[in-house]
Amino acid sequence: MITTPTAPIGGKGPVSCSGDRPPTGSPALPAPTGLHSRDGTGHVLLDWDPVDGALGYVVHRSDFADGPFAPLDLGGGDMPAVPRPPYADTRVEAGRGHWYKVASWTGAGPGPLTPGPVRGCARARGIGPAAVGVRVDAGAEPVPLRGVWKRTIGAAHLLPAPDDGPGPGGAEAAVEHAEALRIVLGGIGVRTVRTHGTSMPDRVTVRPDGTFDFTGLDAAHDRLLATGLEPVVGLSFPPAELAADPGATVLPRRGGTSALPDLGRYGELCRELTVHLCERHGADEVAGWLFEVRNEPAPEALRSGSQDACHRRYETAARAVKGVDARIRVGGHSSAAPAWVGALLEFCRREDVPIDFVSVRTRGGAPLDLRPLTRSFARATGRPEPEVLWSERAVTARHFHPADDSAFAAPSVLHAVKSALASADAFTSWVATDHMARTDPPPALFHGGPGLLTAGNLRKPRFWALRLLSGLAGGRVPARVTGDGAEALVEALATAAGDGTHVDVLVWNGTPDRTGAAGAAALDRGALVEVEGLTPDAVYDVTLWRVDEGHADIRTVWEAMGGGDWPDAQQWARLRAADVLPAEPLPAVTAGPDGTVSLSVALPMPAVRSLRLTRA
Repeated sequence: MITTPTAPIGGKGPVSCSGDRPPTGSPALPAPTGLHSRDGTGHVLLDWDPVDGALGYVVHRSDFADGPFAPLDLGGGDMPAVPRPPYADTRVEAGRGHWYKVASWTGAGPGPLTPGPVRGCARARGIGPAAVGVRVDAGAEPVPLRGVWKRTIGAAHLLPAPDDGPGPGGAEAAVEHAEALRIVLGGIGVRTVRTHGTSMPDRVTVRPDGTFDFTGLDAAHDRLLATGLEPVVGLSFPPAELAADPGATVLPRRGGTSALPDLGRYGELCRELTVHLCERHGADEVAGWLFEVRNEPAPEALRSGSQDACHRRYETAARAVKGVDARIRVGGHSSAAPAWVGALLEFCRREDVPIDFVSVRTRGGAPLDLRPLTRSFARATGRPEPEVLWSERAVTARHFHPADDSAFAAPSVLHAVKSALASADAFTSWVATDHMARTDPPPALFHGGPGLLTAGNLRKPRFWALRLLSGLAGGRVPARVTGDGAEALVEALATAAGDGTHVDVLVWNGTPDRTGAAGAAALDRGALVEVEGLTPDAVYDVTLWRVDEGHADIRTVWEAMGGGDWPDAQQWARLRAADVLPAEPLPAVTAGPDGTVSLSVALPMPAVRSLRLTRA
């Protein structure tokens, strides 16, 4: 039995959720068929036939054909499963073989392993980088590129208050946090901010007469709305006055984790909060907001009580909110354990509880496919299928990991977004800024914080990757990758204008193995990008954008300046001047008589490349 690993706040290890029950209706799925391997440069590529109903797959490895087989350690992610094949094992040594099996994964855990193992042995790097091809059909009918990464961004604890004072580095934390949200709004197109801690002590208080005072929450919402973004209302961490143990708290702002002995009282809080928001901001406005019940009920470090108690708490909140306005969309739990999704849906089906979306956290891995669960719920109830929202996505499950600051995070986030494009309705990066009000102040400019931006709002490579993704113009057209590590290490997305005036190609090279965060020469690739379907014999201007260790990586700039904890005024000025993603013009190309052009680009690991072809 594999338990889903997750990390406690600020911690470095898994917290077991083994006491929680999987949904009783979880199907017993067979092992995948068609498993085969391909020896690649610096990796072993595994592929298999997808299993209908699987949420993901767990890859197992052994040094011997007869085992024992153990799940591959991906270096600190929330989940042991990967969403779909193919998968590249890069935690290998050239010339040393391994044996592999794969299991289907559901909310109940992994199923049986494939009966026959396959062997793979990574090749050593040759004289030059291995090759891949990217074939784009610009003549295909464009389809909309769903902006799942634009829907929301994480903001930890709303916005700091102006009187919170200066943050690390000497700047005002509240001013920088608000500016960070404006940067992700303008640069990425994010529309809403996923918050939690709505009812923390500085947001909601209980008056002596038992009524609720929302003054602190109103001020925080006003600061947020002033940025141009809207809140996702997080119904988590209720006031101490409602708790069985008022002293059971986490985080510097004392979020309550205790059980709630009086759910009726909790329902009053949720109902009065909803009424207050509707009266203050307008019922039609609030009807467009999401209300997310509970944040991370698993791991047990962030809750007290059983899974059943968490379900009853969800029911209380959902019925209270819907009782005020049935148009408001309610869901949850944003658990670190995907197994909770099926259990919550089963509870809502059995008790006829409203649920408009399910949310689940992922750090490190790519979003799994939860649609078998939501579709089953819709079939069983005759109700609309709940949306799937993936939240709190950083590069690792740990709060502070160097990979989050590095170029490694750029292809990692694009890999996760591409998975979400296939199976989810929203993908939330965690978080906008390293000014995380829920944790202690950043100890240094680059400390492995999960923000897209540093304290001081310097843009990390992960921000630039999402900026390039948001810059893709037109509709999505097919982009097929072939060659050494195709569709596992090297992936691509492409868009084109319907009138054939321009084509955008976004291609990246990355591994899910966080131990390769510093790069691996054996995984470097040379990519031949071929675009077909262009205007025959037409001339196209070409522009290139690069994100890698030497381009749009502000941490590398800081290290070249000597590094340290915090810049002085002169160093801040130099860093801000270098905080850019320059467009690089390449020589124009002429499409052949068949409407095809070819371009070669270097693609180290990790790296992102964006090409724009514009008809002259």
